Amino acid sequence: MRSPSFALIPMLALLAPCGVWGADSTATDRIAVSASGSTLTGTSGGAGESLGWLHNFDPDALIALGAEHQSISVAHWTLGSLAGALTLGSGDARYTLSAEAHEGAGDNGPRTLHYSIEAAGITGTYFHRLSVLLEDRRIDVDTTHGNLPKIGLSYLWSPHWLTSVSFADSVSGNLGTRLGSVRVDKYGNAVNVFGGLAYGPASPIILNIQGDIVARGHTLREGYLGVSRSFAHTRHEVSLIADYADLSGSKKATLTLNYIFHVQAGR
Repeated sequence: MRSPSFALIPMLALLAPCGVWGADSTATDRIAVSASGSTLTGTSGGAGESLGWLHNFDPDALIALGAEHQSISVAHWTLGSLAGALTLGSGDARYTLSAEAHEGAGDNGPRTLHYSIEAAGITGTYFHRLSVLLEDRRIDVDTTHGNLPKIGLSYLWSPHWLTSVSFADSVSGNLGTRLGSVRVDKYGNAVNVFGGLAYGPASPIILNIQGDIVARGHTLREGYLGVSRSFAHTRHEVSLIADYADLSGSKKATLTLNYIFHVQAGR
């Protein structure tokens, strides 16, 4: 399962191998820009754009700040985001503490909507190969609210192949979400490729759909595929992600382009 398409979080996910497996060795600053376009059954679709700043204090500490605007059908909303991660430990057992917050507001046709999502998690990485994730996400968007805890497992088979599985089950509110997912990442010298599938009952908010466009309690079938490329000489990274989701007949297709520029090279 992918979380709602906050602009900073997919970018942090692309950078995750650096934090988990250890790559950059000095402080760096990056500017992140994202643009997306979506189609949705029975509507005129939507679009999104964002701007963010990402800072690595060192290989084990990362913070991100951003602003984002999204629209789908008659709904529009703007929010600010704050995310961070800190890795502790050494050797065969390392633990990454992560947290994020997304706060904003907008409108869903004639009425206003509030937007508030916070999450916190811990990832244990053992023997530089196996990672275990425990996360809880609090969602309070428009008329949808509740907690969505998640457990995930990842295994690095080699420096080039990573597989991940996860399961999320809402335990409060009216989310009505119970999703399983699988993801595969292929790391190359300059190009990374990743893709995944998700299945299960889900709230429309999981797909970043606001309001009553899609009825709750339906089954989600989702697949996505992405590619990212780094350019060492110009110090930037580009990724393109295609996502297709079918929520019991309501189909959403999204294409997202992310651009990350390294403002400061390692010292």
